[in-house]
Amino acid sequence: MQVRDVMSTNVESCSSNDSIEAVAQKMKDLNVGALPVVENGQVVGMITDRDLAVRGIAENRSNVGDVATTQSVVTCSPEMSVDEVAAIMAQHQVRRLPVVENGQIVGIVALGDLAVREQSNEMAGGALTNISKPDGQMQ
Repeated sequence: MQVRDVMSTNVESCSSNDSIEAVAQKMKDLNVGALPVVENGQVVGMITDRDLAVRGIAENRSNVGDVATTQSVVTCSPEMSVDEVAAIMAQHQVRRLPVVENGQIVGIVALGDLAVREQSNEMAGGALTNISKPDGQMQ
């Protein structure tokens, strides 16, 4: 099974110039905990609800560009297998990956997307175990 079979394609995003308040409201309205930061269709970062709280509010920052993770943003392609994506999530301790094709965002895949597929339950469980390990320790 490939990422394209489980990914969400109606991806909401934000830009690095958006205010953290606007992004927090968008996350609330969409009931999501993370958004890709996109400029000209290309993923340049990810911002999470934790980024908003820890880097935004606690450090009195105002723009997404000041608080989003922009270094070493991990992505995947729609042709990758769900097994490969689960391993990437575990390795980088992330629960969501932007899906990129030809340099442009085409979707997002979450750990939950992997878990809803019956044959992927064991793999998603293994990924979650490794994502949740402190200090990036893998089994």
